[in-house]
Amino acid sequence: MTTERTAGWVERAVAEAEATTGHEAGRLSPEQQVLQRIERARRRAPKIRESRITLAHGAGGKATHSLIEGLFVEAFRNPTLEELDDGAVLSVGTSRLAFTTDSYVVSPLFFPGGDIGDLAVNGTVNDLAVSGARPLYLSAGFILEEGFPVADLQRIATSMAAAAERAGVQVVTGDTKVVQRGKADGCYVNTAGVGVLERPVTLGPSHVRPGDAVVVSGPIGDHGVTIMLARGELDIAADLASDTAALHGLVDALLDAAPGVRLLRDATRGGVATILNEVAQAAQLAVVVDEASVPVRPAVTGACELLGIDPLYVACEGRLVAVVDGAQAEAALAALRGHPLGDGAAVIGRVAADPPGMVLLKTAFGGTRVVDMLVGDPLPRIC
Repeated sequence: MTTERTAGWVERAVAEAEATTGHEAGRLSPEQQVLQRIERARRRAPKIRESRITLAHGAGGKATHSLIEGLFVEAFRNPTLEELDDGAVLSVGTSRLAFTTDSYVVSPLFFPGGDIGDLAVNGTVNDLAVSGARPLYLSAGFILEEGFPVADLQRIATSMAAAAERAGVQVVTGDTKVVQRGKADGCYVNTAGVGVLERPVTLGPSHVRPGDAVVVSGPIGDHGVTIMLARGELDIAADLASDTAALHGLVDALLDAAPGVRLLRDATRGGVATILNEVAQAAQLAVVVDEASVPVRPAVTGACELLGIDPLYVACEGRLVAVVDGAQAEAALAALRGHPLGDGAAVIGRVAADPPGMVLLKTAFGGTRVVDMLVGDPLPRIC
């Protein structure tokens, strides 16, 4: 379906939905019926349809969600896990703690702007930060391939130590395993992190309301495109570096300026588009994005056009997405832009009541299209 045709039925559906008291009020138009069918399909319990794991299961999109919700949540079900946040918020006595874990398999291990070491520290710190916590302690587990150069391992450890010092955290425990040559692609890193929530803040999709503003902290897609170009498989030259960075200082500035922050996410696998779909579906609200307002560097736009990829689906490692009370959008924006890691921040959209569970993009051509969750894995092994 072309953008223009999609624009027509989506815009009509939104307008007609707003003119009724609900999708069941009166006779539904064909456009509303289409939207309703999409919503019914999304409400079905996730199922693993493949008999074997594919790369798409690690991309952060639909296949990943099916794997997590259809297998892991079913196996380990409990109220904390079912929140499906970047980190679990736990009460221990009178304290509230955030706990998270992540694994890093990026290829190549060293890339413009960073390496697997600082990526592992920053990614774990960011998962704690967007939970509203001050990061404190990390673990580091290494899976090493027989024959991996000790000099490269030293470089990775040094990078991790420097990133931890910059972030004000300590690596306090760890583990090392070595596997046979050809079984681990050099080096994989697993981390876990613990932080403390010092503010009386509760973040999550259940707090999102119509009229809220959707904010990103800077240009999107830098990391994913940098990794793809660093592999040297494409004859594309671009002056790009990964945006990998620890965001807890930026989060502090944002929460100080805008207590009406509803939700925070760091836009890693699946990109901004997948995060917005997660929010829309969990809150059963719509997110309407203005394409012209989404900050993307020209080099990222150009590379994505050549690769046939939408920058909204490309991973970042130093960008956050915030949903903020609409009345506090300007204060939030000013706070982000006042921090070195947020000087490219922008309001990219708003939350609406209808159509529930969907993300719509107002295109630069004046139309509107549905932005679905990522399908497949266009850029594997990016974190």
